[in-house]
Amino acid sequence: MKKITLILTTALSLFAFSNHSGGIYKTNTGNISFYSHTPVEDISAENHKVKTAFSTESGQLQFSCLIKDFEFKKALMQEHFNENYMESTTYPKATFNGKIESISSIDFSKDGTYNSKVNGKLTIKNKTQDVATNGTFFIANGIVNAKATFNLNPYDYNVKIPKMVAPKISENIKITINSDYTHNH
Repeated sequence: MKKITLILTTALSLFAFSNHSGGIYKTNTGNISFYSHTPVEDISAENHKVKTAFSTESGQLQFSCLIKDFEFKKALMQEHFNENYMESTTYPKATFNGKIESISSIDFSKDGTYNSKVNGKLTIKNKTQDVATNGTFFIANGIVNAKATFNLNPYDYNVKIPKMVAPKISENIKITINSDYTHNH
């Protein structure tokens, strides 16, 4: 039942978002990476299949990605990530619903670099937390590149880490977002 509710909620929010008037920028190939550093081991992964869109009128911003699409350098690490920590069969998606705070100060018709605070709700493993960070928007030739970095603690999202491997996984994981958006006509 939880899966059906999540799918229905996601579909309704995307429908409402796509029908919002104003300029919509989107991509299906956004990038989210994470990095965990400890004295014992560094762990990193990237996901290049992130669906994301934002409205130039309201500043509404959404991200959605499949957990299984994170790629690791080591296959065994990717398997443990999906099966043991993220339980990607049970919790297949991570989502973000938020807002670009100073959307009106960004001139999407003019090449340049703009900064704005971005905040919203990040959901991983059905656990939702408020997140906020500073975003940088680079506009060139009609393409908007958005970058942001923030930190999260896996325990805040019900990620259970066995004591035996806990020294290898940081409680301060760096999340980096880097996506190129095009205008949706």
